[in-house]
Amino acid sequence: MINFVNIFLSSVLIAFAWNMFLLPHKILSSGVAGIAMMLALITPINTGIINYALNLPLMVLGFCKLGKRFMFYTIFSVTVTSIALLLIPIKPISSDPILSSVFGGVLAGIGTGLIFKSSGSTGGFDIIIFMLTRKKELPAGMLMFALNAIVIFVAGFVFDWDSALYTMLSIFVSGKVIDAIHTKHLKLTLMIITDNGEKVREHLISKLVRGITIMDGEGAYTRERRKVLFMIISRYELAGVKRLIKEIDPKAFVNVMETVEVMGYFRRDG
Repeated sequence: MINFVNIFLSSVLIAFAWNMFLLPHKILSSGVAGIAMMLALITPINTGIINYALNLPLMVLGFCKLGKRFMFYTIFSVTVTSIALLLIPIKPISSDPILSSVFGGVLAGIGTGLIFKSSGSTGGFDIIIFMLTRKKELPAGMLMFALNAIVIFVAGFVFDWDSALYTMLSIFVSGKVIDAIHTKHLKLTLMIITDNGEKVREHLISKLVRGITIMDGEGAYTRERRKVLFMIISRYELAGVKRLIKEIDPKAFVNVMETVEVMGYFRRDG
């Protein structure tokens, strides 16, 4: 229920940022949302309708390929955001496009970061990146940059290059806020110290496609024997993995470390 409340409020916040700060100045968001905003500005169709229509095939595909809980939260987020876009009027709070870019990016980043922390996503490119990097070792950061660059480039031709630069500023600010709330690294290393090593291993293996390395550990003070599990995940999986660990061992010690680079495959084969 807490996750649903967080996602609901965060999705409304994102819609507020778009309609009150970005859209009045022809400033776009990142990803599929940016495409929806662009189409809404050149057609009489509301952004909410276009946003949902563009996300619908991605959500169906993601529901078949990705975790059901992750996609259920994502569908809920996209639905709430799209409805809120229909209900919130497009009315500028500030007449300054730079201020609107910054504050719109901050609010959208807060909403997106909180949705990530609640085990969901805002749909669009997040689903595409998650599906691509879940099975193949692709540079997720570069993919996200390339997809967003296309949105910015098209915005420059459709509107003007000032709008494209304001869009770039908004996306940059939003990304920094997301990094501060969630994590800036796309891959993370988890060190899990637990008394229930085998049960935790089985639970994680049954739900994830990631490999796990297990080592024997011993407490320096208590001299108790424990299992130490190492695994590398994507940042989209962090909230879900923490939930899975707590289901088996709420007292497990988990150290989350930022991973700069991974050589070789970090998914489970088979």
